[in-house]
Formats: sequence, C-alpha cells, structure tokens
Amino acid sequence: MGDLKEFALWNYADWAAAISVLVLTAFLVGGALAITRPKEEVLGHPKGLYMLFFAEMWERFSYYGMRALLTLYLVKHWLFDDSSSNLIYGAYTSLVYITPVLGGWLADKYLGQRKAVLFGAVLLTAGHFFMAFEGDGSGYANDPTVNIFWLALALIIVGSGFLKANISVMVGQLYPRTDIRRDSAYTIFYMGINLGAAAGVLIAAYIGETVSWAWGFGLAGFGMLLGLLVFVLGKSLLRGNGEPPVPAKLKEKVAGINFEWMLYAVGLVGVAVIWALIQYQEAVGWILLVSGILLLGYVLQQALYKLPGEDGKMSAGSTSTIFYAGVVTLLVTAGLMIAQNGAGPISNIIGIIGLALVIAACFGEAKNHDNFARDRVFAMIFVILLMPLFWGLFEQAGGSMNLYTDRHVDRGGIPTTFFQSINPIYIIILAPIFAALWQWMARSGWEPSAIAKMGLGIVQMGLAFVVFVWGAQQFSVTGEAGALLTPVLFLFLFYLLSTTGELCLSPVGLSAINRLSARHMASLMMAAFFFGTAGGNYVAGFMGSLMGEGEGGDMTREAALEVYWAMGLVAVGVGIFVTIVSPLVKRLMHLDALRDDTVGDDLMGQAEGPGEAQGAGMHPETKG
Repeated sequence: MGDLKEFALWNYADWAAAISVLVLTAFLVGGALAITRPKEEVLGHPKGLYMLFFAEMWERFSYYGMRALLTLYLVKHWLFDDSSSNLIYGAYTSLVYITPVLGGWLADKYLGQRKAVLFGAVLLTAGHFFMAFEGDGSGYANDPTVNIFWLALALIIVGSGFLKANISVMVGQLYPRTDIRRDSAYTIFYMGINLGAAAGVLIAAYIGETVSWAWGFGLAGFGMLLGLLVFVLGKSLLRGNGEPPVPAKLKEKVAGINFEWMLYAVGLVGVAVIWALIQYQEAVGWILLVSGILLLGYVLQQALYKLPGEDGKMSAGSTSTIFYAGVVTLLVTAGLMIAQNGAGPISNIIGIIGLALVIAACFGEAKNHDNFARDRVFAMIFVILLMPLFWGLFEQAGGSMNLYTDRHVDRGGIPTTFFQSINPIYIIILAPIFAALWQWMARSGWEPSAIAKMGLGIVQMGLAFVVFVWGAQQFSVTGEAGALLTPVLFLFLFYLLSTTGELCLSPVGLSAINRLSARHMASLMMAAFFFGTAGGNYVAGFMGSLMGEGEGGDMTREAALEVYWAMGLVAVGVGIFVTIVSPLVKRLMHLDALRDDTVGDDLMGQAEGPGEAQGAGMHPETKG
C-alpha cells in the first residue's frame, strides 16, 4: 500500500463524499425493502427492474471511480509522461467500447444475457481488485508489478464487453414490446447509472486521490462485488428472461469440455490478447483504422447490393467493381500509414482516390435504383461518422482535462477527481428537463430533427472548449510560484456545455440507429455505432497526447489551451455544417415510410429511455 497522502478534513469534497455514502446507504436499504416485498411489482414496475438498477449502479460506481483515477494514477504513481498516459487512457476506453460487440453476439447466439452479465461481473470484480496492487512505487520502468496493472485493465475491458452489452437489454425483456411503462423503466435504470457514476467519483476516486490509490481501487472493486452479489441473489426476479436461446447447446462437448466452459475460455483468451495489446497503444489505433474500413465496407456492401428496393428487386450491381476497388484502395492506404507510422503525401492521395470511388458507387446506386432501406443506411453512416469527433472531444474530461484540472485550475484545495462527478450530476438534473423539452417542442411543431439535434450537440461541445479557453486566458488568477490558474467557474461551464451537448447527441443518435435499422441489420448497425464511439475514445487519447510538448512529454498550460481552442473551433464549424445539411439527411431517412417491424427484436427498447453518455448501449464511455 502506498503512503497516505495529506488531505484537508471536511472541505467541500469531504461533505460530498459523506453525503454520497448516506445516499447510497439509503438506496441500499430502500432497495432491499422494495425487492423483498411479497408483491410482484414495486411502484408499478417489476422487482427485477430494481435488481438490475442496483447491479448496474454498483458497476458504474466501480467503473467511474476507477476512470476518474486512471490518468492521475498513471502519471503520479507509475510515472508515465502525459502523452503516454493520454494514449493509454484512449486505448483503454476505446477497447471498452469494442468488446461489447463480441459480448453481445455471444449472449444473443449462445450464452444468453444473464450468464454473459454474470461472467462479465466476475471479470470486472477481479480486475478492479487487481488495480489495488500498487507495487513499490518506483515507476513502470523499474517495477515488474506493472504487469498486474496491465492484467487488471484487460480484465476490466473484457468484463465490460460481456456485461455492458447485455444488462440494458435485460431491462427491456421485463416488459412486453407494447408496454407503455418501458420509457419510465429505462429512465429509472438510467438514473441508477448516473447515481453510481457520481458516487463512484465522490467516494472511491476521492479516497484514492486523498488517502491511498489502493484504497480507492479497492473500494471500486468492493462496489463491483456488491453489484455481482445483487445480480446473483436476484436471479428469480428476472422471471426467466435472459436465459440461453438453446440451453442444450451449452452442454455439448467440444474436445471433452462443455461448450459453455469453452466460451468462458474464449473470454479468458481475450483477456490475454488485450493484456498484450493494451501495452502497445498505437497498435490499437491501427487496428481500429483497418477494422473500421472493413466494417464500413461491409455495411455499405450490404446496403448497396443486398437490400431489395421498393419494387422488391435487388440492385443490378453495376457499380460493384468501382465499390470494391474503392474499399481495397482504402485498405492499401491504411497499410501505407501503418508502414510509415502516420499519414504522408502518397497515402493521402491514395486515400482520397479510394474514398472518391466508394462515394461514386454510392451515388451511382442511388441514381439507378430506388431503395429506402439503403438510403437509411446512408443516413446512419452519417450519424456514425459524427461519433469519433464528439467523443474525441468529450472524453478529454477523463484524460487531458483531468490533468489540466490537477495542475492549472484554481480548485481551492478540492481534490481533482471531485470534478469528474459534475457530468453525471448534471445528467441527473438535466435529462428529465431535456426529455420534457423535446416532448413540448414536438407538440408545438418545433422539434428539430434528430440530425439537427446532433449538430447542436456538437456545437455545444465545441463551445465548451471555446468558453473554457476564453475564461482561462481572460480571467486567470495567480497561484503559488506565480503560476497562472483558470478560475474553477469555467470548469463548471465546460462540463455544463459538454453535458447539454451529450444530451442532444448520445440518446438521439442511439435512438436513430435503433429506429432506422432494417431488422436483419439491426445488430450490425448498432455494432457500427459503438465502433464509432470506440474510435472517438481513441481519438481522445491521441489528441490529448498532442499536448505533451513540455519536458519529458508533459502537458504545458499553453499547449493544452492551444489544442483546446482548435478543437472547439473545429467542433463548432462541423456542428453548424451538420445542422445545415440536416434536412438532406432527414430526407434519406424516409420517416413517413417507417413501419413498426423495421426495428430488430433484439434492440427493442434500448433507445426508449434517455441514453447514457461513454458504455456500450448507453454512454458513457457510451457511462462508455
């Protein structure tokens, strides 16, 4: 265990942590009383909803407690430089968003949601407890126990893949598809997510920063253990939902081993692969690039040549040669970028040619063959391409902004991690207001389209950085040793604008994908949506690493503000462009021709409540 750090008693953070403990205790007692009541329902909802509420609340408690500590832990304990710390953070959070694609597929096809969530919870609990191994504090270069740290990250990443993809689906399984209570059920579940996220920061992260890293990560592990116990003990409340689709399949022998245990072994192999991969963060970026091209190519191939048109006829495929040539050209571009460790003139030219060929094939098919389902895929791809930009900016909160807050914000003695709780608290307060606002605007005929809302969300995300930089430059105060500090007010404004931007984009984007996907492509399009979010998390780490121009790769105040200003202006410009073209994208959606059976059974209800900002299916980081 590391040395105890000095900390002031009963400042604002102390009171917040104490209140959080009282609130969590009240929820635990109230939840226990509610779940153990003899009635089948509590407050008009199945008791299973509250069991899932508590299980996910504790999972978010552990994840966000650990997330708030991660970059500080990397820099202050393991002695990574700022650039490396941001890259590790980006690689970690991006992989957290990719693995749910595999976890969701295994659950749908073999394990069922309950077994997948249980296995994921076990891995997560182990991962968080492994994070409590601090080593001797000599830094990653001299302490072999850093491998335990990498193992802990790998366990959390794979565990998240099995849990995050499936627990929100189980909420929808408690209700018939036409049940009007579904919206309020997801709202209740969503409140548990953000309550856990806020409490994890205020308690686990606070203890980790002010007392001991081991105690902070240990508390996160204890929270995950509580979530696991709640889920195991509440099995009967699920009413048989989430079970394997073909139970007999799991009992079949493969090489003398039950197929079910074989699947768990695959998960453990995944842990080993991620353990190796997470140590080479640039490799994660290249893998994202190549797999992103392949995924986008497959989605477009399905849309262009595998979906029947309104007349029931398939595409003649006259543009297929151009399309495949474009995809191959883009893969060649990725190969050149990997070989030269970055973009260059030749790779840029070849990439432009490949992109032009793919776009030409899309326009050619659109001109030759009317197909509403294909047009909706085009609209969804537009939505997905916005994800890397938005989350690349949003996730600065856990990376570079966390380090900036620690060094360059006039915090008044409040621990750095305290400010990571602002976003989930804002979400709890503002989500009902936004939900009511959209309903009021819809009744009044003023509601913006989904794409326009997303454009406004990106504008607000950009303004968050613009306002923050403006405040840092115009109203800075002098701290110790003459250092310039940013007033804490502008940090609160940053999180306010980024949260309102999140509420305009995250749930709206998730709902649009859910609503527009053809039945047989629903899971594929949702996977592509989360892949875009994963790309954004890696982009966040990469952009954060650009600020490390100081001694030893550390982030200077001037470099951070310069990058933040550029980020903000680009985001505002892109958001305005998205808002302007939103009528054209809306036309591709053919909303007047949508039918109830357009949405896949496996995704019904996932987007009916407010979306979470950065975990799979609900953000997070998307709390994805």
